[in-house]
Order: sequence, then C-alpha cells, then structure tokens
Amino acid sequence: MRQHPIKRRRLAPALLAAMLLASAAFFPAHAQAPADLANPLIGTDSNFELSNGNTYPAIALPWAMNFWTPMTNKMGDGWAYRYDDTKLRGFKQTHQPSPWLNDYGAFSLMAVTGTLKIEEEARASWFSHKAEVARPYYYSAYLADHDVTVEIAPTERAAHFRFTFPENDHSYILLDAFNGGSMVKILPEQRRIIGYARNNHGGVPANFHNYFVAEFDHDFELVQSWGDGWKPLPGSREAKGDHVGAIIGFKTKRGEQVQVRVASSFISVEQAELNLRREIGTQDFDATKQQAATAWNQELGRIRIEDPDQDAVRTFYSALYRTQLFPRAFHEADAKGNIQHYSPYNGQVRPGRMFTDNGFWDTFRAVFPLFTLLRPDLDGQIMEGLVNTYQESGWLPEWASPGHRDVMIGSNSAIIIADAWLKGIRGYDIEKLYEAMKKNATTDRGRPLSDDGKVISSVGREGVDYYNRLGYVPYDVGIKENAARTLEYAFADFNLARLAEALGKKQDAKLFYERAGNYRKLFDKQTGWMRGRNKDGQFQAPFNPLKWGDAFTEGNAMHYSWSVFHDIQGLINLMGGDAAFTAKLDSVFDTPPIFDDSYYGFTIHEIREMQIVNMGNYAHGNQPIQHMIYLYNYAGQPWKAQALLRDVMRRLYLNSPDGYAGDEDNGQTSAWYVFSALGFYPVTPGSGQYVIGSPLFRLAEITLPTGKKLRVEAPANSPANVYIQSARLNGQPLNRTWLTHEELMQGGTLHFDMGPQPNKEWGTGPGAAPFSMTARSD
Repeated sequence: MRQHPIKRRRLAPALLAAMLLASAAFFPAHAQAPADLANPLIGTDSNFELSNGNTYPAIALPWAMNFWTPMTNKMGDGWAYRYDDTKLRGFKQTHQPSPWLNDYGAFSLMAVTGTLKIEEEARASWFSHKAEVARPYYYSAYLADHDVTVEIAPTERAAHFRFTFPENDHSYILLDAFNGGSMVKILPEQRRIIGYARNNHGGVPANFHNYFVAEFDHDFELVQSWGDGWKPLPGSREAKGDHVGAIIGFKTKRGEQVQVRVASSFISVEQAELNLRREIGTQDFDATKQQAATAWNQELGRIRIEDPDQDAVRTFYSALYRTQLFPRAFHEADAKGNIQHYSPYNGQVRPGRMFTDNGFWDTFRAVFPLFTLLRPDLDGQIMEGLVNTYQESGWLPEWASPGHRDVMIGSNSAIIIADAWLKGIRGYDIEKLYEAMKKNATTDRGRPLSDDGKVISSVGREGVDYYNRLGYVPYDVGIKENAARTLEYAFADFNLARLAEALGKKQDAKLFYERAGNYRKLFDKQTGWMRGRNKDGQFQAPFNPLKWGDAFTEGNAMHYSWSVFHDIQGLINLMGGDAAFTAKLDSVFDTPPIFDDSYYGFTIHEIREMQIVNMGNYAHGNQPIQHMIYLYNYAGQPWKAQALLRDVMRRLYLNSPDGYAGDEDNGQTSAWYVFSALGFYPVTPGSGQYVIGSPLFRLAEITLPTGKKLRVEAPANSPANVYIQSARLNGQPLNRTWLTHEELMQGGTLHFDMGPQPNKEWGTGPGAAPFSMTARSD
C-alpha cells in the first residue's frame, strides 16, 4: 500500500539542509525588494516529455503587450529557453502564452563580433548561468564567443537594450525578423531599422503584422540585410520575403556600450514609433530599468510577506510574478491618448481595450479570482475587452492567442464574467456579456473557423444540443472529452444562474440552476466515479477510472469526479455521505500512480508528472484536480486538507529551474500557490467564498485596492506546525472553514493559531462547511 502523504517520513535534516542550500545558491539571498525576490528562471528546466513549468524567463512589465526572452533553442521552437542548454542564439520579443500554442509576431536581436555570422546556429554563443542575471524587470547575459554583455529592460510595448562590446573592428547587431513573412528596412540617417514580422501559429487574420522600429545611439558603419535562405545581401538596406533580417556594424573600443531602443505595434510602424517615444523616449538604459523595477515592486508589493523561510518567500514572489503576466494587453494608445486595438478577430483597428493570450480552462480557477481581490480595476478592463471580442467575432473567447484557438474545452468565460459582476466589479456592458454567455449555452451554429476551414470547437459549447436535451454530452456521438465537457458546462450554468439572478432574469436563473445539476447524470453509483454515458443512457463500457483522456480532458475519472465546484455537498450525497466521500479523497493519494494512456498512444507529460512525485494518483501538475484537497473541509475533515496542502506547497513548488510540478499555465498553477500560501482558496468562483487551508507564512499583509490592509497572521507557523488549532477574524472566534469576499475586502486581521497535531474539533461544527448548491444537514 502506498504511503499517504500525511504519514510519509520526513527528509533527514542534513539532506533537507543541503537541498535548501542548493536552492539558495540558485537565487542568492541579498535583495529584499519583491521584484528582486521573484525568479523568472523557475520552471525553465522543461521539455516536450516532462514539464517542470514549461515557462521561459519573461522579461516584461505586468500584463504587457510584449515580453522579451533569451533564446537557447532554434527559431520557432515552443521551448525557446531551456535551462540546461549552453548557447544563446538571440533575444526575442515574444507573445507566447505556452509552448503548446507557440509564438506570434516574434523577432530577435543578437550581437556578434569578429567574422560576421548570420545563421542562428553559427552565430550562437556559449553562455553560463554564472554570468546571467534574470529579474522580471531586467535580464543580462554574457556572450562568451563574442565577448559581449547583453542587457534588457522592458516597457509595456518597447524595450531598452544595452550591448557592452570588446575592442573590435567588426562588431555587429543583427535583427532577425524570423520566417513566416518578414520585412526589414535600414535607415542609417535616422539610426533606425523598421520592418515587420508575420510569423504565427494560427489565430490571426490575413492582414496580421507586428511592426517594429529599432533605434540605435551609434552611427552605422556597415549596413547589410539578408534574404531567404540566410542569403547575405551586402550593402542592401532593405529585404522582404519569408525570412529576412538586418545587420548594422561598427568599430568598438573595449567597454563601449551601444544602446538600442525598440518598440512594436500590431497597428502600424507609425504607431510603433509613437509607442517608442511615449514609453522610452530619449531616457538612458538605467532609467528604463528603474522604471520597470518600480512597476514590478508596485504590483508585487501589494502582498508583504514576513517569514524566516526566505526560500519560500522567493517562491511566493516568483509565483505572484507569474500571475501578473497574462492575459496580455493587446491595445495601444493613439497620438491623442485614445485606446485602440488591432482586432485579432476581424483584422480591423477598433476603439477600446483588448486582452489576449489566455486559456480560461486554466485561469478561471484562481487567476481571475486573484484579480478580483488585488486588481478589480484590471478585471473590469478585461471584461471590457471581452465585450469587444464578442462584438468583433460573435463569440466569447475560451482560448485566445491572439484570436480564437482550437484548444481545450468548456464554457469558462461565463465563470470569470459572473464572478467579476457578483463581486461588484463594473465598467463594462454586462448585458452584452450576458447575451454572449447565453448564446454559448444555447447554440453552436456559426462558430468561427480555423485556418484549415474546420469549426473551432473550443468556442461556444461543443455538443450543446445534446447537453440541453439529455443533460449530458454523450460518449458515443463522436465528441471527445464528453464527460469533462458536461461537468464544466454544469459549472458554467451555475454561474449563468447566479448572474441571471443578480440581473433580475428569474426565468433564466431557474433554467440554469436546473442545468447546474446535470453533473448528477454522469455519476455511476456502481463504481462511485463520474463516467462517460452513451446517448441511450447506458454508461460507457468498458470503464477504467485510471484511463486518461477519452471521456475526460488530460486526466481520468479519479481526477475529474471532483469537478462539481458548485455543489460539493450534492457530490457527497451521491458518494454516500461524509465517510464515503473522504475515503474516496484518500484513495486518490493511496492508489499507486498507475495509469492507462491508451487513448493517447503514448505517455503524455501530464501523466509522467503525476507518476514521479510520489503522491499516488494526485496530479497537481494539471488543473482539474488542483482544488481537490480543499474538499476535505466540506466533509468534516479539514485537518487532512491542512497537512496535504502544506505537503504540496513544500515539495511541489521550489525556487529552482524544476520548480513546478507541471505546466504553469498562464499563472494558474502559480495562483494556486499564492492563494494557498495565504491560507485560503477560491474553490467555487461565483459563490463569493474562499475555503480555508493552512497558511504557509507567519505573516502576510495584503494591501487591498481601497488602501485597507488584510493581515494574515500565524506567528507559530513552522514546517511542523501545519494544523490550525483555532482562528480569529478581527478578534472574533472563527470556527468555519470559509471566508467571504466581502470579509476579505474589509481588511482587518485573520489570525491562526498553529500546532503540530490536528485539532479535529476546529471547523467541523454546524455551518463550518463552505458553500454548496445543495444544503448540508448538520
């Protein structure tokens, strides 16, 4: 029998100390500003077979239009930066939300000395992490083969480069506009290179361009471009083709610095120039760097942590940094300051805001609830962007990058919209968004098409006619991941019902509350798990609860059966009561990490990530199960949640290149950690509640948007003291396992007394369980 995590033996003190020392060496403890504690290299030790985050070092401002990242991998590869690689090929502007979606509008800069080398393999230089600095606001690396130090400081739509050259008569900077359609034009009199990059992997109109302008502070002594096939074009100032680039050269003295200010626009070169003037102008590199550091410290500083475990503090700020990258702002301001955007849906330049590069299947769970707590103003702007998306494409996005992409399932836009409105966030047309939400729940006709002419099935609800008629999407009608769709549609319907109720649409609310109970149609009493169901009402056969995919999405029945976010009490009743329910929860950890991967034909990385962490069948590396541990609170055993949550936080989140247990996914896996470390988590967006776990730190102080402060105190906290003995909210005893959004937004003090043994009386009395659509009988 596999050991339950609660019973697992602890690491030997000497081994634990060695691990902590190694982690500290990866990110030395000397800076205290939040932006200096965040580590962009966490999660970069990843590849196709195994994700330890699938991240890249995003050098950017919060929610910026453009990010910048060093490239160790070849042009066009989704894993642009791999920690174990030894050479750098360039430094690219990126808009990539995930290696699985890849990039669009990318181009890069690279420094070369000596013999001019253009092709990316030939120009690549050895580098070392010992001569690399990565912060959210600053990146630096030493190109050993060229004896050049490269530094980058970002703005929202621009970046400032500083190249420190050796003494050399042949020093060059290359601008690689990448393949997939590009143009460059060198303007020596203006010390500029302008052009565009059109590379993409779908989700763009036919007229898509990313226009750029790069402005240098040195005269050009050599001008050259290259054409398709890396063909040099000596003396040519302009090139256009599938893959072109530009080269400028000069003689340099040792230590001579060349600054490059570069900006881009999805609208025009003129707009890119405006972005450059507005965001950098003539300021020097250090001013841009300080400006970026200030921006990050302002955002990250909304939460102040005090704790002796500085490695955990760094992990926390690194996770918080990841929650503040996506969705990216896709809009720009014209010369008069009016907000406008290039529409990735219809190719027009339209007024108003637009956000993109986000998969709501991931981020509805914790990222957007975090926005409602820390940045409701931003959340309202994102809702405004969703109105524009609906008006420009006819549908709400579910996975946009930059336009609709045929990825993942669900109708999760409904959840983030309802949660925002129900928490009092305003400034957008809620009636238009409700219209869009209801359309998703009503029809799948007229959905957008992908480049190959196929319907983008992630938009709207695939199988909605079956769902509305039968109460579920059948297993045997050719719709993949049908059980997962049914469960997610039911939660979306709960949020539709809640919003309809708030808007006074009583008949709609009644209908959607009824449909929110559709999860019951898939519960198989014989096995005790959710199970695919055929059109005739029979359950799928054969059935293996350990089979990944098939009726489910990147998980199995053991993972997806808990996706009844809105009615855990209803699920408890189906499973036979509290004892049977908690036994089922226990079984996820007690079952060895065996699996059936026959649906995929190979072991996908999500399976491998579950298999290797010694937590049974618990798959924290993917989203469907991430809320599961908190469900012990609903069945009267919150102490089990407390121990397991701390186990996950301590073992699966590290300040190291392999610091995640799976894909980080647009901030979601990080947001889980941020909330859990604070001591509460939004299991049910749309309910207005947060479920209490086990706070990680002795003190976390949140500065709320109103200026009020919420202090989460646990002065006796330690690696051993993971159990809540008692709790108080603003001095009053707190014996329930949940908090309301209103309580948190009022500020005050949430105090926890922690200890090494569980208090099985705390949080188990009448009214202690969090919200469920079905009432609990205590």
